[in-house]
Amino acid sequence: MFSIENVLICGLGGSGIGGTIIAQIVAQDAKCPITINKDYKIPGFVNENTLVVCCSYSGNTEEPLEMLEQAQAKNAIITCVTSGGKLEEIAKEKNYNHIIIPGGHPPRGAFGFGFPPIFYLLSHYKVISNDYISQFKNAVKTIDTEKGNILYAAKIATEKLYNKIPVIYSDANYEGVAVRFRQQINENSKMLCWHHVIPEMNHNELVGWTTKNEDLAVVIFRNDDDYFRTQKRMEVNKTVFEKYTSTIVELYSKGDTQLEKALYLVHVGDWISLLLGEKKGIDISEVNVITHLKDELAKI
Repeated sequence: MFSIENVLICGLGGSGIGGTIIAQIVAQDAKCPITINKDYKIPGFVNENTLVVCCSYSGNTEEPLEMLEQAQAKNAIITCVTSGGKLEEIAKEKNYNHIIIPGGHPPRGAFGFGFPPIFYLLSHYKVISNDYISQFKNAVKTIDTEKGNILYAAKIATEKLYNKIPVIYSDANYEGVAVRFRQQINENSKMLCWHHVIPEMNHNELVGWTTKNEDLAVVIFRNDDDYFRTQKRMEVNKTVFEKYTSTIVELYSKGDTQLEKALYLVHVGDWISLLLGEKKGIDISEVNVITHLKDELAKI
């Protein structure tokens, strides 16, 4: 009998974005609900039939560690993805299933290490039936084949987004990709931006487009499997955006599956964030303000 009733993936920032993207990709394949948690407290539904996946690249991120403690109190099924730290220590001490990934990188730079293991864990616990291995291989092949075109598109987008505030839109099923791009723009490019999804933004944010502002630059992630009515919405939305900004960048994915397309767009977005940082002449790896915040929290 299938014993796992629901899944809770716990992780924040660069350690948590993988779960956000995965939950959307496997939504039609998953045999139970998958919830992403980016807080200190876990939902009340967690019980002994909940699979809790704790993700922390360093292994010392305080929010997942607190969520882990709460999951233990609920007798949940716990597994971990980390490069070490306290999370690895606890996993070994409690004999939890865990996957250790290579360390020594900024969490956002370790996306390629932390993303695939969650698929493996979901497959191991029979939450999903597809192992996605062939899709990963196809995604890598496509990115390798298209690397010249990817870099070319990223360079063009960089020129358009320089000294602008990116406003990022995507189909709701690709929101994780939009979130990843927003986070990369924040951390690598040291820029503010925001994102929203279609169709939801058509019921609120679209009304906010009423003032011409050339400081704004719209970025739309496009996929050939975006719902046909959503694609029509995007076209109509562009006619609204064009009244208020002259900068609209459309980034099209390549690939045959949602996983392949998502990874393609993640790759393009990451390149844009890096090129923007270089164009600004900044240290893309520097996150001093986050370090300061952690230092202050450590005093509590």
